Amino acid sequence: MLEEPNMTGRIRPCGGLDRERAQAMRAALLCWFDRERRELPWRAAAGESANPWAVLVSEVMLQQTTVATAAQRFPAFMARFPTPAALASSSLEEVLVAWQGLGYYRRARLLHACARAVVAAHGGRVPDTPEQLRALPGLGAYSAFAVAAIAFNRPVLPVDGNVARVGARLLGLSMPAHRVRATVARELAMLAEGPRPGDLAQALIELGALICRPRAPACDRCPLQRFCCAAESGRPEDFPLPSQRKTLPVRSTMAFFLQRPDGAILFRRRPEEGLLGGMIELPSSPWGSERSLEEHLAHAPASIAWRPLPGEVRHRFTHLELRVLLACGTLEENDVAGLWLTPADLAEVPLPTLTRKLLVQCGVVLPAR
Repeated sequence: MLEEPNMTGRIRPCGGLDRERAQAMRAALLCWFDRERRELPWRAAAGESANPWAVLVSEVMLQQTTVATAAQRFPAFMARFPTPAALASSSLEEVLVAWQGLGYYRRARLLHACARAVVAAHGGRVPDTPEQLRALPGLGAYSAFAVAAIAFNRPVLPVDGNVARVGARLLGLSMPAHRVRATVARELAMLAEGPRPGDLAQALIELGALICRPRAPACDRCPLQRFCCAAESGRPEDFPLPSQRKTLPVRSTMAFFLQRPDGAILFRRRPEEGLLGGMIELPSSPWGSERSLEEHLAHAPASIAWRPLPGEVRHRFTHLELRVLLACGTLEENDVAGLWLTPADLAEVPLPTLTRKLLVQCGVVLPAR
């Protein structure tokens, strides 16, 4: 564990990052990380080497998913797919089922393709350079840098939202949040030079998550306070400028809960490409603008007496908000073709969160994930 450097007085925070300042910042940050680092299921213990596959899987999981949710789902996923070869040899259906609860299922499809590429092109071993990692399906520039740094101690600086916010405040960047990443990556690149670049990368991410929060940052507990333009200004929350929040378009539909006397429920599988590709859903009317009940019922999977449920289920995707009405019905004759599943069968099929919400609204007790 590093000893915190003995530095008297306040280092002027603003201005360029020279080597002396970078080394002082590194020392303070690593000292803090050694004390405050969280135990996460994919994180190697202090002094141990990281598992590159675990790091790669965690980075894909953490794309648009909270640390708490990813940490909950990670152990079971890794127990089932402990190596790239194990994931590559599994069916996409198995992967999607194991991914339930993490959302954004396109990531699971890309991770499956990534594992196959690792097996085909790299003998089943995760490659160790940012360039090779960037060429894998599902890994963008940030993820490639994160795996290279954390798993292989490459001297690169991954800049996610947390690191972008930390960097914007350190440098006093008064620009919208979505525009600061390139500047932060360029201006703070020198921080990656030196011992323990993997820990340094994790420390910056951790600092943004625990201390340099978007609201009410804990500047008094920050190891980099004396270097920070935003802290010196007394208005740290002003950096970076907030990005303008987009208003999501709203789409409406009606989902149909059709059940046979034996308890089986009618489902359908979404197309492999596109939103929720390959997932299981209830039949529904096309997603679009608001329609009358009669217009929705024109798309019902059976000509029976449908019972509309009160209220609606709302679900937000990254690019739209979906509002779903529900109608329930019972089939007396087994004369409707389709994918019929009992509640017990649902543990073996990939159910997106939206489908789970609708089933719960209809009173179905779902098997535990």
